[in-house]
Amino acid sequence: MKQIEGGVCAPKGFKAAGVVANIKKSSTKKDCALIASEVPATVAGMFTKNVMKAPPVVWNAAACLAGKAQAVFVNSGNANAATGERGAEDVCTTAGWVADGLGINAQHVCICSTGVIGVPLPMDRIQNGVSASLKALSENCGSDAAQAIMTTDTVPKERAIEVELSAGTARLGAIAKGSGMIAPNMATMISIITTDAGIDSQALDKALRAAVNASFNCITIDNDMSTSDTVLCFANGASGVQIEADSADCKAFESALQELCVDMAKLLVLDGEGATKFVEIAVEGAQNEDDAKTIARAIANSMLVKTAFFGQDPNWGRIVCAAGYSGVEFDPAQVGLWLDTVQLVHDGAAADYREEDAAAVMKQKEFQVRLRVGNGEGSAVFWTCDLSHDYVSINADYRS
Repeated sequence: MKQIEGGVCAPKGFKAAGVVANIKKSSTKKDCALIASEVPATVAGMFTKNVMKAPPVVWNAAACLAGKAQAVFVNSGNANAATGERGAEDVCTTAGWVADGLGINAQHVCICSTGVIGVPLPMDRIQNGVSASLKALSENCGSDAAQAIMTTDTVPKERAIEVELSAGTARLGAIAKGSGMIAPNMATMISIITTDAGIDSQALDKALRAAVNASFNCITIDNDMSTSDTVLCFANGASGVQIEADSADCKAFESALQELCVDMAKLLVLDGEGATKFVEIAVEGAQNEDDAKTIARAIANSMLVKTAFFGQDPNWGRIVCAAGYSGVEFDPAQVGLWLDTVQLVHDGAAADYREEDAAAVMKQKEFQVRLRVGNGEGSAVFWTCDLSHDYVSINADYRS
């Protein structure tokens, strides 16, 4: 596997666009994106667990159940969530506009919306966005699409890789947005993934679920889940490489997809709202992977831990406390804790360390918290960030 340029347009047979439609009247930023395959593609998706699912999520889930799609239109600035019957009708209307422009079935058009909840879409501007996107579609506009799906993100997020398989080279590309309201399951964000490999929808669904569980479901910024979380993966087979389920090529593809998703997930945390730190929480020695993941999630979500990260305070008591209330049983006398290579806790009590060494680790932009809770085989990794003054300011003024 190697990194390549092009984002979602790196795989063969995909075009993209990102345009300005003034979804937010006060903004002149790109706010509508369209990604389209030249041929029908298999599609798989994962979505928010929130009961208040936005109408686009319901629409996309149906498309993934059918297993076929050819395009996805995304608007930022308005989530089209908690909008009742009108919200569902607006999704159908938007899909129809895109389908007419591409000459395809509306059922093969996915729709994503992200932004403010509870406000109907400005359909006149959405229609303008669809029209402009159709005109702007190009093999060179993956970066424009990445910009157009941003809300409070400060930087666009895109990646592409290629993987050598027995039948040839396949490419995968991705864009994502997400900066706040990030917590599994599923992490709050929208990500569109493209690949020119050919793979049936069931095998693609299996690969995507494994990749998301190891990536987007292992990040947290503020322990808040939105109404619109969506990951969609389109496989159009344009490379001529056909992947058979459970084959060696399929395993290689699954690994590539997971690597891509992990990379994108880390980009989301690095751009967390107001974040100044990127922290890896590594838990080991648990009875099983699920226990380790539960402990890691509790630490990563702790507001007290996150504020200590921001204050660069090696207050390790907050970390072991969060592990202790996670709901997982372990022996406190076996607990060990490290900040990078500095050991703070040995056998459940303070280790012999220098406070200034621990503080120096926390002054770094990126560092690791490693917690050992026993001698079991279970381990897990979570990625999180600190909680800063800027996070409060951003979200206090979000609708203005």
